[in-house]
Amino acid sequence: MEQSIEQKKGTTTVGIIAADGVVLASETKATLGYLVSSKEAKKVFKVDDRIALTISGGVGDAQQLVRILKAEINLYKLEREEITVNAVTTLLSNILQSSRIFPLLTMLVVGGADKKGYHLFNIDPLGGITEDRYTSTGSGSPIAFGVLEQGFREGMTKDEAVKLAVQSIKSARERDIFSGGKKIDVAVIDNNGVRFLEHEKIEGLMK
Repeated sequence: MEQSIEQKKGTTTVGIIAADGVVLASETKATLGYLVSSKEAKKVFKVDDRIALTISGGVGDAQQLVRILKAEINLYKLEREEITVNAVTTLLSNILQSSRIFPLLTMLVVGGADKKGYHLFNIDPLGGITEDRYTSTGSGSPIAFGVLEQGFREGMTKDEAVKLAVQSIKSARERDIFSGGKKIDVAVIDNNGVRFLEHEKIEGLMK
C-alpha cells in the first residue's frame, strides 16, 4: 500500500530594513499535516558574518539549501575578501532555478549588510527575486503583512523594527493555525555582524 509523506511546513517569517540595520524574525512551530512536529523549529540562520536568512515551506528542503549555501559562501570567500548580500541572493536563485523539475519547496528571506548598505530580498521556490524594505513569507504572511503595512516607516531604528517584527509574528501566531511554537526568534544584522536577541527581551516586547 502506497503512503504519502507530508513535509514539515507552515511558518511566518518577517524581514525589515531599518535605518541602522536589518531585522529578521520567525515563529518556531513546524507541522506535519495536522500534527505539531516541533515547537522549537529553527527558521532563522546566520550564513555569513553579516548575512542571515529565514526559511519557510518544506523544512528538509530549506535546511539542505542552507547547508549548500554555507559551503558555497566559504568557497567564494577563498578567492575574494567579502561576499555581498546580492551575490548570496543570486547564488540562491541559481540553485533554485537549477532545481525547477524537482523544486526545493521553500521561500527565503535574505537580509544583511555589506559595503553597499543594508539589503532585504525575498526568493521564491523557482528562484524569483524581489527586493523591498519589509517582507513576510509563509502561511501567516497575510496577517503579518497587515501589521507591517500599518507600522512600517522609513528611517525607523533597529529597536523599532524589532518591536514591529515581533508584533507582526505575534499577530500571525494568534490567527494562523500553522504558526506558533514556544518562542519568537529575532536576528539583528548591522555592520558589526549578526546578533540573536535573548528570548527574555522578546517576551517583554510581546506584552
